[in-house]
Amino acid sequence: MNFLAHLFLAGSPAAPAYADGLVGQFIADSVPGRRLECYPATVQAGIRAHRAIDAFTDQHPVVRRGTARLRVAGLGKYAGVVSDVFMDHFLARSFTSFSAESLPAFSQRVYALLEARLPEFPAPVQRFFPHMVQHNWLLHYAETAGIGRALQGLSRRASPGSGMDTATGELHQHYAAYEADFREFFPQLQAYVAGLA
Repeated sequence: MNFLAHLFLAGSPAAPAYADGLVGQFIADSVPGRRLECYPATVQAGIRAHRAIDAFTDQHPVVRRGTARLRVAGLGKYAGVVSDVFMDHFLARSFTSFSAESLPAFSQRVYALLEARLPEFPAPVQRFFPHMVQHNWLLHYAETAGIGRALQGLSRRASPGSGMDTATGELHQHYAAYEADFREFFPQLQAYVAGLA
């Protein structure tokens, strides 16, 4: 669910297989395990990296502290999804602390690379990608209103009463705590991803 973090962590644009890794990171959630071999090895590597990032994130004690807070707030089994979206918000807000490239420039560059590969995407990704570009999700993650729209969209695909549609209230109420979690966790995630290469 946290597109910005996965796309950002796809590596250096100067790397030979960067575009394939970017595609893999982007489509991974829509690729069942049995379909992995349908993609070139370099795209598979991006999918595997995405899955490794998710596993590292889900098991990390700082992230678990945040998801516990979200469960107390009534998010239940969706606490992890909401936590991912919150992480994208804080990455977007502090993007230039982690990248020499501005968030607007990064967003447009990544959209262009992904658009050129659209026919390779699984059908669900092909359906939402134009909407993502049109509404510039990556850039708007920096605003709590943008995060709110993302969570409302996710809530429409979740069980009734998921609470995701109102989760920005929890973000506003405990903003400093979630931001502190991000600042502690994200450099550790970057170090982990660097070790995957």
